[in-house]
Amino acid sequence: MIPHLAITMGDPAGIGPEIIVRAANGLAERLRAGEFRLLVIGDVPSLRKAEALLGMSAIPETEEDAAWPALACLQAGDPGGEIRTGEIGAPGGRVAYLAIEKAVSLAQQGRVQGLVTAPLNKEALNLAGYHYAGHTELLAELTGVKGSVMMLAHGNMNVSHVTTHVALEDVPKRLTPERLRRVIDLTEGALRRLGKPRPRIAVAALNPHAGEGGLFGRQDIDISAPTIARAVADGLDVVGPVPGDTVFVKLRAGQYDAVVAMYHDQGHIPVKLLGFHVDPATGKWDALSGVNITLGLPIIRTSVDHGTAFDIAGQGIASETSLIEAIDYAMRLAAHPA
Repeated sequence: MIPHLAITMGDPAGIGPEIIVRAANGLAERLRAGEFRLLVIGDVPSLRKAEALLGMSAIPETEEDAAWPALACLQAGDPGGEIRTGEIGAPGGRVAYLAIEKAVSLAQQGRVQGLVTAPLNKEALNLAGYHYAGHTELLAELTGVKGSVMMLAHGNMNVSHVTTHVALEDVPKRLTPERLRRVIDLTEGALRRLGKPRPRIAVAALNPHAGEGGLFGRQDIDISAPTIARAVADGLDVVGPVPGDTVFVKLRAGQYDAVVAMYHDQGHIPVKLLGFHVDPATGKWDALSGVNITLGLPIIRTSVDHGTAFDIAGQGIASETSLIEAIDYAMRLAAHPA
């Protein structure tokens, strides 16, 4: 079966339309060869604007109940106002939500085998009346799941998270044996689907030096260590807690296949530091690699690992690299369903 993936546009006022157009044109030969099919869901006028800006081939529009070709686009719904490129506004937030809602419905019907999401803007989403911290929380509610897990992937850097969009002061209370074990199990399952038959997983310490015998906190000693021991007893290859200042160096060196990070910035900083390519002449980033994978959902979801970049939207310079990588990860996961 040829996987059919839905690509949601995210906020159409950001770089979503541009990177989708670039990716679709860059993947044209693979689409013609029948490797996969892509259905773009978002704001069609914004897509046409991006096609004109980039001088690239148009993606044909279709209807929800039609027999979709290898590449097509679908209007998510009425924005309810003007979408202005590079500006945060409720119309962009509304389209971003409606695109996700429609894509989830199609996935639940089995009409698409996975979702690939372009970035949305949390402020615009909330201005439109949808009060979510981001894609992960929105997808969890639409699919009826509690406790989904974010995993970032860049090369051999696979990093999942015990917590993400919470205040740093709330992280320790959210580190429970049940939550940590769920993250370990979901990470292990995802790595198997991605071709690692016996994944090696390290759990990052929450506190400096893994608590230094209790001098800097006891969470690593009282919660993480016993949970890791139980996972090992159940046959998993898990080590830790490993101090956060060395665990990612060891991951990059190939000593592990993944790291379980305790909080958002602990896991995001090393992946993004390696994923962003900065032009030394200008001091600006000109490309980004890396993928965001949501684990624990009943559907496959991958995403770019960057934001809406309103500051460069409409300039035709946004890179599609992360989006193409997200499409590839979604294909790999679709080929090995859980």
